[in-house]
Amino acid sequence: MKLINGLSHRLFIALILVINSSVSIAQPDKSTPSMLPGNAKDWKLIWNDEFDYENKNLDKEWESQNGPSGHILSSRWRDNAIVSDGTLKLINKKEQRGGQNWTSGNIWTKQQFMYGYYECRYKYAAAEGTNNSFWLMTKGIEPKEGKKFEIDINEGHYPNEIATNIHNWSDLYMKDGKQRHPSDSKTFNFGTRPDYTIQLEIPIATTKIRFTSTHNAHFNIGEFNIYNVNPNGYPNLLTSNKPTDGLINFNKLPDTKITVSGQYKEGTTFSKENMLDGKLETRWTSQAKGEKWIEFEFAEAKTIGCIKFVNGWLSNGTWQGLINNYKVEYWDGKKWIEMSSFDLDKGTYNFAKEFHTYGLEWTKDELVFYFDGKEIRREKNTFCWSPSPIWLSLAIIPWAGNITDAIDGTQMEVDYVRVYQKK
Repeated sequence: MKLINGLSHRLFIALILVINSSVSIAQPDKSTPSMLPGNAKDWKLIWNDEFDYENKNLDKEWESQNGPSGHILSSRWRDNAIVSDGTLKLINKKEQRGGQNWTSGNIWTKQQFMYGYYECRYKYAAAEGTNNSFWLMTKGIEPKEGKKFEIDINEGHYPNEIATNIHNWSDLYMKDGKQRHPSDSKTFNFGTRPDYTIQLEIPIATTKIRFTSTHNAHFNIGEFNIYNVNPNGYPNLLTSNKPTDGLINFNKLPDTKITVSGQYKEGTTFSKENMLDGKLETRWTSQAKGEKWIEFEFAEAKTIGCIKFVNGWLSNGTWQGLINNYKVEYWDGKKWIEMSSFDLDKGTYNFAKEFHTYGLEWTKDELVFYFDGKEIRREKNTFCWSPSPIWLSLAIIPWAGNITDAIDGTQMEVDYVRVYQKK
């Protein structure tokens, strides 16, 4: 066998491969595999950052804002982007800098990318009023093809909201004295849901049912139905409120007394009677502060088999204003007994407590958005046809909730960013 400087040819080739791999981008951690669309074998990893290096090395691949922000409440600085223990932390601080009262972190890649699958795994900052973002946006002059664009793969809002946006930054226009641009946005809530069903395995007999919530703002209940035990089943309130054979809704009996904690404003638009009219577009709207409750009292004990209610409102195909906690109880003659409860802060869908994965498949024809490997939105691509850097940003914004000192010290924690292209 021929030797090269005392080494076998095979060993020499092996050393070359090791040297080459040592200077390439780190390979994905096998403990957190990507959630690729379709067949994973069809995709090739072309770029990734696993943040498994010293903080000073972040500047090799990323740039930072380092200055004030005109459209949000926080200036953003490299000091607020820290790599440690295998993750990137974008940190909120209550401090005056850059003419603003808060600081956050905002970075983007030096390299620009085009069509492929983009994925980021991260946790939200654990406070209202924060914007936890993974996005693409063109920089520089007008592109030769398409428009200047922004694709927000996720503008995440604590605790469990995903906001996806597609912005056209080329076709600016004036409206109401302000400069505006065409955009298309869709928001998704996870963990909460518009309709709840409390199906009782063992029916209960009671004279009173109570619903309570400490949701931090006013909310809406479109329908609230308390049913008898019915072998023929119960309706789906989101698709049909037609009577089922043998079904009795005890709330609609003339001797049922209904009391509520209050309502948002005076007038029938917000009144308790709207919970009984069979129309989701009319609602009882609670008061904004304090504990919210509804109590149903029957003239005599009723045997209950199922309770169903719908909350929030439907806007452009998306449910908005969903409650983040509730409790339903019945009166046993001496005390209230819990039947069902939900508390988002104690549940699995608090995106500040665990990592979740956000993805975008970007082709010349389509934009497909993913959450934990499942498609949540698909749109025709009509102008996003030019290279873009990848952005990771934390911001403080008033439309994502109350701005309080609870924001201070919170962080958006990023596990990895990966880019794939079809083989």
